[in-house]
Amino acid sequence: MLPPRWVRRVIITPIAWVIILALVVVMPVALLIALIASAFGSGRLRAPRVLWMATVYLALEAIALVVLLGLWIGSGFGWRLNGPRFQRVHYVLTGLYLRILYRTARWALRVRVEVIGTDPDIAAPGKPELVFCRHAGPGDSFLLIHALVNWFDREPRIVLKSTLQWDPVIDVMLNRLPSRFIKLRHRGAGAEDEIAVLATGLDENDALVLFPEGGNFTPIRRLKAIDRLNRLGLHAMAQKAEQMRNVLAPKPGGTLAALDAAPGAEVIWVAHTGVDKMLTMADVWRELPLETTIMMRWWSVDAAEVPRGREERVEWLFEWWARIDQWIEDHRP
Repeated sequence: MLPPRWVRRVIITPIAWVIILALVVVMPVALLIALIASAFGSGRLRAPRVLWMATVYLALEAIALVVLLGLWIGSGFGWRLNGPRFQRVHYVLTGLYLRILYRTARWALRVRVEVIGTDPDIAAPGKPELVFCRHAGPGDSFLLIHALVNWFDREPRIVLKSTLQWDPVIDVMLNRLPSRFIKLRHRGAGAEDEIAVLATGLDENDALVLFPEGGNFTPIRRLKAIDRLNRLGLHAMAQKAEQMRNVLAPKPGGTLAALDAAPGAEVIWVAHTGVDKMLTMADVWRELPLETTIMMRWWSVDAAEVPRGREERVEWLFEWWARIDQWIEDHRP
């Protein structure tokens, strides 16, 4: 159970910062030992690569928490945090944080990213966007937000799981920006209402980000999603989900709530493949260095082309998800 916000700010975050700083201090020693030991290994430098990524990540966490504290003080102890100036500063900080992580991953893990298809800001210049992305593989949400912030200069509003607030930087940063942390037990009408509020009032550089599957793809979760549809009596949707081998059946509630709340927004569909078969940490360790290209495909749909009726929109969502599934099948490395 996640503690209340004041407990996280006053007690947990300071303790986490001290622990993170201590880990950063000892990490160079661990990295040196790993480099020496790797001379007798396979030559793939798995441990040094992981330790270097961990070092950079922890250092960024420690620095970001100090900067965030400074911004809180500079805003009048939180008084002006919601103002446009401080909101923009937080998006710039988010972009810098993700850009460093991305470059580190490219170098240490040997990962490249290739974006094909529609450039969202060519398709929808100066218009709000609803971005619906499949969810699979380690770090895909970080990559998507990095793309939106650093490549397309968007200010994303993100829907994510409440458990991610255990990460102190995600907790502090995204609770200051327009985001919604959805509790697993509160999914349904309550979550849809929160998504609708988040999607309301999008401006020309905003992008609401939603993962319609509701979780990372695994074969077991795919079967559970199909079984859930059958238990609800939605047999036609279950049959469609059975035909999709690479994605989970999308949950229409959040998607429909976002479409209803932002009728003038362009819709961006995002698919990716390259690391989606890495389901566990053991899978990632076995594949290091990854030596792979993550391919991302973006499709843009004009707001005028979005179906109006609820049933038509559900059908439309499943059609797009089937299209994403087929694209993944065709482009998987």
